[in-house]
Amino acid sequence: MRKSPEEIKKRFQKCDARKSQWRDIYEDAYKYALPQRNLYDGYYEGNTPGQDKMNRVFDSTAIHSTHRFANRIQSGIFPPGRPFCRLVPGEDIPEERAVEVQRVLDEYAKKMFDVMRQSAFDQAMGEFLLELAVGTSVMLVQPGDEINPIRYTAVPTFLICFEEGPFGRVDTVYRRLKRSFNVLEQEFPDIQIPTSIRQKFQDDETKEIELIEATYYSKEAGVYYYSICDFEGTEMLLNRTLKSFPWIISRFSKISGEIYGRGPLLSALPDIRTINRTKELTLKNASLTIGGVFTAADDGILNPNSIQIVPGAIIPVARNGGPQGESLRPLPRTGDPQLSQMVINDLRMNIKQMLFDESLPPDNMSARSATEIAERMKELAQNLGSAFGRLINETMYPVIRRTLELMDEMGMIELPLKVNGLEVKVIPNAPLAMAQNLEKVQEVLNYMQIVQGMGPVGQMAVRQDKVLEYIADQMNIPAELRTTPEEKMEIQKQMMEMMQQQQAQMEEQGGEPGTQDQVN
Repeated sequence: MRKSPEEIKKRFQKCDARKSQWRDIYEDAYKYALPQRNLYDGYYEGNTPGQDKMNRVFDSTAIHSTHRFANRIQSGIFPPGRPFCRLVPGEDIPEERAVEVQRVLDEYAKKMFDVMRQSAFDQAMGEFLLELAVGTSVMLVQPGDEINPIRYTAVPTFLICFEEGPFGRVDTVYRRLKRSFNVLEQEFPDIQIPTSIRQKFQDDETKEIELIEATYYSKEAGVYYYSICDFEGTEMLLNRTLKSFPWIISRFSKISGEIYGRGPLLSALPDIRTINRTKELTLKNASLTIGGVFTAADDGILNPNSIQIVPGAIIPVARNGGPQGESLRPLPRTGDPQLSQMVINDLRMNIKQMLFDESLPPDNMSARSATEIAERMKELAQNLGSAFGRLINETMYPVIRRTLELMDEMGMIELPLKVNGLEVKVIPNAPLAMAQNLEKVQEVLNYMQIVQGMGPVGQMAVRQDKVLEYIADQMNIPAELRTTPEEKMEIQKQMMEMMQQQQAQMEEQGGEPGTQDQVN
């Protein structure tokens, strides 16, 4: 059942109030690590585009490591410009048809990744993962046009509030929209703008209008509804029915009882605050050391009001030592720059470790082997822990499922099967996932080496054809390079015929001399 504008407004306010409990900690994370993306600083209270958002940042370690975190996760799980998963037949597909279905799915996957590259998915994913470092990231996947067939939009978490449905699955999302009035009908072709709202913008159609966008699941109808109403909750402007959920909501890690995520930035936030404050005090101490602060004796000779010492300052005092002291004396300075530098280095190391910013050795070091780099990728997957699985389940699977469904709706492909794990499965094949698959392959190869040393009994313990299929699956070998069961039977048949022909030729050649001897 569709909600009225009043109901949407009420639910939005309740959801937004629940999210406000996270404002302080999220705002600090954005202020120090993602200042350019910080929308908490007056976005709806007169935020000025182009304003300086770095004026309270004194150390860039968190900023650099956060971007490194996003880049490493993207290159390890969603590598730009290359496929990061495969579509494979599920358990419901008969084994004899698996290779045939696999070839069709490989063609669909190839076309899907072409569409994603054309639609700037890599760019949206980069911004998406920056927000994930804080804890929660959001992407909107919608139909596009001829230039961008599908629109992937990384939406700032600040603009979003959401509710969880059964089993911790997000099924309701509210977004606070600000758009110029004159672009509404271009961005939403099916929007119906009431006369009462249109009259407010007759004088200036470039003024911004504030709206509430709601996407929610209807249990009665079994579909998703997409609605847009004015911010006052009095007029409905748009109603749509969706076959699938367009929002991708991913949490780095989640605590029981909470619906918003906690990312590595929140864990590193105490060190980030400390290093920022330490760097600020160090810079102030350095400015005192360079410019100096002086005391001036008001002895009737030196007038502290008439002199200037730049960039330092003058502090009038009664006297500088006795009986009269100097007229002008430098103020003693305190602090150990070396100690503060040691503290800063320790804090930087901690921040980098928490954000998985462990770079390879410099170029001037000895060359690193491919095995070492693979081991580092494996170590990164181990350090990510449960976050790796959550990224696959809350990001990769929904993105692929939504993309295929949109391509099917838009007539790009005809997908009679469901991407539900039973008919079609999504198998990651990005570097981080492949590092784990290669471990499985190595275990099988080690086992085969053991059984080969046991003679015929050991060889009987392994099904060679199944081993080859298993290794091909783990290494994501394309189906076009693999033979179907029918093709295998045909090859075996041809081999048998060739052997029979060779045997017949040998018998004929062996029988001719005997015949000649009898004649002679």
